[in-house]
Amino acid sequence: MPVVSPIPAFDDNYIWLLRDPGGHQVAVVDPGDEEPVIAELEAQGLELSAILITHHHFDHIGGVESLRAAFPDARVFGPRDRRIRALTDLVGEGDQIRIPGLAERFRVLEVPGHTSTHIAYLGEDALFCGDTLFTAGCGRVFDGTFDQLAASLERIAGLPGETLCYCAHEYTLANLGFAEWVEPRSTALAQRKRAAIALRSAGTPTVPSRIEDELATNPFLRTGVADVKAAAEAACGRSLTTGAEIFTALRRWKDEKYD
Repeated sequence: MPVVSPIPAFDDNYIWLLRDPGGHQVAVVDPGDEEPVIAELEAQGLELSAILITHHHFDHIGGVESLRAAFPDARVFGPRDRRIRALTDLVGEGDQIRIPGLAERFRVLEVPGHTSTHIAYLGEDALFCGDTLFTAGCGRVFDGTFDQLAASLERIAGLPGETLCYCAHEYTLANLGFAEWVEPRSTALAQRKRAAIALRSAGTPTVPSRIEDELATNPFLRTGVADVKAAAEAACGRSLTTGAEIFTALRRWKDEKYD
């Protein structure tokens, strides 16, 4: 597993930098802004060999063309989506990619819902999931569908519990606030919130998180839990049967009443 470090961008984005120990070639994930990336590379004397894109939103791709201008040999991996320019490698479900300068290979997972063409990159014990899964939450539905996002989250929930999830935003405390609406008596949530507050007070990211932590506290991965189902039904005012229905009710509740 390469060393992964965050490059903060905008108000709450993380651009992830991947580097093998002792190596000078690196990759970045979802560079919405080129300036902090270039500053970090210059400060450490690193060479950008690859860019990994999860989806087309500007805060994830806004720096790609400038980075390619600065590092013309860098490869740019991303989904088959005409809205993303400067891609050199179009990738989709099941593709295995090797990044120049990194020993580990990554497998591409298609995880639509937030957007219709959203993908994630899975290493041996790390998932770079863009805006599909957040710490204690998930992305909004834009040009994907609620059913797609519910299925994508169910798929991610099936990964090994120790898998580290590197999402692209520092939304943990806000997401935990909504999770407390759903499960106000959860001791696991209370513990996670205290830990997150301590990290943020120290200026430390709350990302990555482990799948097992998400399964214990993220309402969007807990649609099979009776209390979560009951909360979703109370919020929408009707009975719900499937996990996708419960997910949709939760996501609409958060969109309309919390965010």
